[in-house]
Amino acid sequence: MQKINTERGSMTKEKKITLNAEKRKVIADQFQSFYEDKVKDKLVQAKEQYDLMREKAKEKINQVVRFHQPQEDVDTIRRMISKYNRSGGELYQDNCFYVERPIMKVDDEGREYEAKDEIHVRFNMGRKFARAYYRDELKAKGLNPDFNLSINDDYSKRNPKYYNDESAVNTYLGFSNSSNEDKSITKPVAKWESDFQLWTIGSSYCHSRQFKVDENTLNFFKMYVASADNVIKEHQQMYSYVEGKMKTLRLGLKSYRTFDQAKALADKIGVVLNETMMNESSSLALSIYSPENLASLLEDKEVLTREQKIAIARKQMQQSVN
Repeated sequence: MQKINTERGSMTKEKKITLNAEKRKVIADQFQSFYEDKVKDKLVQAKEQYDLMREKAKEKINQVVRFHQPQEDVDTIRRMISKYNRSGGELYQDNCFYVERPIMKVDDEGREYEAKDEIHVRFNMGRKFARAYYRDELKAKGLNPDFNLSINDDYSKRNPKYYNDESAVNTYLGFSNSSNEDKSITKPVAKWESDFQLWTIGSSYCHSRQFKVDENTLNFFKMYVASADNVIKEHQQMYSYVEGKMKTLRLGLKSYRTFDQAKALADKIGVVLNETMMNESSSLALSIYSPENLASLLEDKEVLTREQKIAIARKQMQQSVN
């Protein structure tokens, strides 16, 4: 058989891998994972700290609410409602509370007046917090938890992809639901709604209940709220750091013509990159549809996205490299 390679002396030239948009994206994803791994510990730690504070806050708010609204009063109203329906009073299972402490303030003319220092204590889940807290889980599902951060509060940058990402994330988390969904699956929003609730006297309007507390208790709840805000902040800082690196990288990748150039850069930085990752039409497909993986895919009722399939393949290839 005739050799296709051209030989000069004892050296054989191998055909270099030429980069295209798809291969550049594969390379960029490897770099992004590398940079995320460098800083994601701060987000993990913020989540862990919030979890600890949340458990303490549950105990503390239960003490506060039951001090102002004793269980025997709740039981009395429940009996009254049973006997007189809505005329017997109002009870509501709440996970949203306002606590306050009376304070004195001074106006511009030096006169003192009574005011209050208050904090909103919530045990349900806001959208920014949810995207930060469930970021890894969302990415593992091929979803984009960073879609809102990518526009940097410039809503003129919203495009069809932004809205598609927003819809997919909200649906997965449970902020959006449809009638044809599998009701046996508990989404994160519903999970958090049911995780902690207290019977309170009054309507569903959270701000209608103001629970007075002392300074130490108020400061504790401020720390609890700050721990939730810190999860959001660490998500934002992680994204800013990684995206700053990726903007520079993408510009460089545009100028690279061959895989060898990207490989040289990856080796200098410490990013794992090999030629197998580039050949999506062969190595990637073989990895996805190996007997073990194919059996798993056939048994899975959920249709995997392209991103999920690629993630499976990359994991297999990473294991082979290690």
